Amino acid sequence: MNQPVIDFLLSRRSKPIGELKEPGPSDADIRTMLTAAARVPDHGRLAPWRFILYRGDARHRVGEALAALAEKREGELPEHRRQQELARFSRAPLVVGVVSVPRDHPKVPDWEKFLSGGAAAMNLLIAAGALGYGASWITNWYADDEEGKRILGIAPAERVVGFVHIGTYDGTTPERPRPELADIVSNYAGPWQG
Repeated sequence: MNQPVIDFLLSRRSKPIGELKEPGPSDADIRTMLTAAARVPDHGRLAPWRFILYRGDARHRVGEALAALAEKREGELPEHRRQQELARFSRAPLVVGVVSVPRDHPKVPDWEKFLSGGAAAMNLLIAAGALGYGASWITNWYADDEEGKRILGIAPAERVVGFVHIGTYDGTTPERPRPELADIVSNYAGPWQG
């Protein structure tokens, strides 16, 4: 048994994105995180996901483009809302886009490929935490917007699994209520009786 791994998983918490600071992960740490992220169940060995790194000035360029898109969709934005859009990708030193990539296979359904992308995002989140960084996995309005996806470098046929924001975190994240196992676990009792 590897008790430290179990203890780590039992204490994992997402960190507030606005509190993720520099320094961000080194190139070596990013490589480690992405290598861990790619070690997920992948029926058919399709690698039905990819990663996009948003860092440095690119984060600000994305924010400017998203703010312009939001204004195009909604009209002139109040200043606080404009600042929110400008900062979408610059709140943390690194944002990793996890993207589901369609790969045809006669035996692997699309939903399973998408779930593999979700597993990749979760492994990335866990790897970031294991390396001592704070991280949070989110999506947002631009994840399902065709122009938003284009701005973010995502092809029309691809889907956003999530954006994992990563940085240094020195705060304390309070525990939140978690589901009681008695409410979410059952023993098989036969076919569904609906």
